[in-house]
Amino acid sequence: MLVILRFLISSFFYQRLTIYGFCICVSLSASDIERPNVLILSIDDLRPELGCYGASHMVTPHIDALAQSSTLFKSAYVQQAVCLPSRISLFTGMRPDSTGVHDLITKFRQTIPDAITIPQHFGAHGYETIGMGKVYHDEQKQDWSQWIDTHNLGGVNFYQAPATIARIEVLKNEARVKGLKGKSLRLYVKGPAYESADAPDNAYHDGAMTDLAIKALQQSRDAPFFMVVGFKKPHLPFVAPQKYWDLYDYERITLPDNYFQPAGAPSIAQMAWGELRAYAGIPGEGPVSDAVGRKLIHGYYASVSFIDAQVGRLMAALGEAGLTENTIVVLWGDHGWKLGEHAMWCKHTNYEIDAHVPFLIKAPGKEFQSGSTHALVELLDLYPTLCDLAKLPTPSQCEGSSLMPLLRDPFAEWNELAYTQYPRWGRVMGYSVKAPSGRYTEWLKRDSGKVVDREYYDHQLDPGENFNRAAEAKYASVIDSLSKAIAEERKRCEK
Repeated sequence: MLVILRFLISSFFYQRLTIYGFCICVSLSASDIERPNVLILSIDDLRPELGCYGASHMVTPHIDALAQSSTLFKSAYVQQAVCLPSRISLFTGMRPDSTGVHDLITKFRQTIPDAITIPQHFGAHGYETIGMGKVYHDEQKQDWSQWIDTHNLGGVNFYQAPATIARIEVLKNEARVKGLKGKSLRLYVKGPAYESADAPDNAYHDGAMTDLAIKALQQSRDAPFFMVVGFKKPHLPFVAPQKYWDLYDYERITLPDNYFQPAGAPSIAQMAWGELRAYAGIPGEGPVSDAVGRKLIHGYYASVSFIDAQVGRLMAALGEAGLTENTIVVLWGDHGWKLGEHAMWCKHTNYEIDAHVPFLIKAPGKEFQSGSTHALVELLDLYPTLCDLAKLPTPSQCEGSSLMPLLRDPFAEWNELAYTQYPRWGRVMGYSVKAPSGRYTEWLKRDSGKVVDREYYDHQLDPGENFNRAAEAKYASVIDSLSKAIAEERKRCEK
């Protein structure tokens, strides 16, 4: 009750209510109390290399256990493979072309000021909305009834190994003597791209944040809650307690089979992985050594297992609080991540390895079935799905499709495609569409719509996308069909 009153006296909240065109009763009915809670686990840079996705070498028992009681989407795709655009797309239910957010700088409240985010929508219908960690990336604290700041957690440091901390202090002192500031300072004081340390989980951000998330679950009261816990790992740098590194044998880690650029792929489809080059020990240009590459993979795996442990702690706390039976749980990665595939690292492309993500929904109720589905779905489908699960109206801005049919029956008929896009230099946008047969990407001039280049990867013959077959005559008809699908989707976003 107090939560709703606090919302109603907020001028920001009042302005948002006017968009809906209806008012909200202050009192909670019995049906309000029975509404399901929502717990969303947002995981940064998480690729679908998990036990529940068939990766038997990964140690992810807690995510795998959650998947057993969920609908696991085997073919889920992001709308743009970089943090901010992907997250804004999910939390508004709109494509990047509709949000106007394609980079890490653009503010969505400037491009789409009247858009209703998922936490706003649930807050307007009596939910207590709680957010923490990396949620939007560029956080909008006013969207939440309770925003838990995790930027300055006591006892938490970016790195934990004493040698690493000492080296960074030396660099900082040298930078002060040199009078370096801003970007020059950041380029000089570089930390390593990976670290193992004899430290407890809560010495790192995500472990300490999980402590806070557990407390928030334990303190949940009258109103149903909508909570988002935004984990920062396995984002660079790959830092995690030693025990998670010990789960994997470095000697058995190898570079990917396709540690080379795809044959026939245009240069505009590639990227220089500058995100990784910002760390110490990584060359400013050219490839990393095989030993460093394997160490990066080891660090990524350790970081994933570290996050898996935090997921397990949250799920246990949910059960101990007696909330399991009435809580929708969603787990998703904001985009994929290359671990040497195509001779690249990081994200920032339209390739399958960057667009394909883990995504699962655990919906309470006997009408929903656990299991996996290969239906092509998009992360922007989450908004209308949550509305249906909570029996809320779906805002007209949403451009995705409710996944309710697949939650009821993972084998239900589903005939949709999945779209991803990524901008490049020279005002070129790459539009990519995933079909059951493969992936087609069209690079277009933004001003004229002229096609700069094309890619087509036959996933029946080449699931790793190592051969661009766009110039082969036998694929002309399927390319023409997918090109028309891209054009139609672009028009829908222009309305």
